[in-house]
Amino acid sequence: MSFLKDLTASPSYNPNRVLDAIIAKLDLKNDAALSRALEVAPPVISKIRHNTLPIGATILIRMHEISDYSIRELRDLMTH
Repeated sequence: MSFLKDLTASPSYNPNRVLDAIIAKLDLKNDAALSRALEVAPPVISKIRHNTLPIGATILIRMHEISDYSIRELRDLMTH
């Protein structure tokens, strides 16, 4: 998925938008609840939020599975 590499290099890339959108859609309380929903350790969400870890293919697919956002919608949330 080279588009993810291109996406994270974009100056408009902002992972917080997608994280916040999923939290809102699932009516979660915080990042800890999101990490449980995504079945990842809380530091993974923190690293994504602080732009030290890009959203990779595996977590993108998991975001799609739990939120019902399409991959395109998730991708658009990251850059708009």
